[in-house]
Amino acid sequence: MAMERPILLIEDNPDDEALTLRAFGKNRITNPVVVARDGVEAVDYLMGSGDHRGRDLSVMPILILLDLKLPRIDGLEVLRRIRANEHTAMLPVVILTTSREIQDIQQAYRLGANSYIRKPVDYERFIHSVGQLALYWLTLNETAETAANSPY
Repeated sequence: MAMERPILLIEDNPDDEALTLRAFGKNRITNPVVVARDGVEAVDYLMGSGDHRGRDLSVMPILILLDLKLPRIDGLEVLRRIRANEHTAMLPVVILTTSREIQDIQQAYRLGANSYIRKPVDYERFIHSVGQLALYWLTLNETAETAANSPY
């Protein structure tokens, strides 16, 4: 049986990390979740470098949830590096952030973000938003990989 592809959550705020993981549970999202707490850790995981040297790069995330305000390398630079690498360029990247800055939104899309979602402050709205996000990206969305493996 094939391993279920993980969700990569790139989030430095422990409260937002816990809230997102709780929202996954409440929405019955069963994919494993890999958490990177800064931009360097995220890039190392995706590229199989640093602490993640030797990781099986044939198992890439089904979805990347990327915060923008990260230590060491910010989210926009992480996105730039994801899109610049042929092995990660097609991965779905959803910006999940508190930033309302118009330049952040525009730059995220310029760099190839698939979606930009502001984190709702309200707990119930956040749980609902993560459920909607998961329904779309994990169930309904067709990726280049699923299209290539389709029998049709």
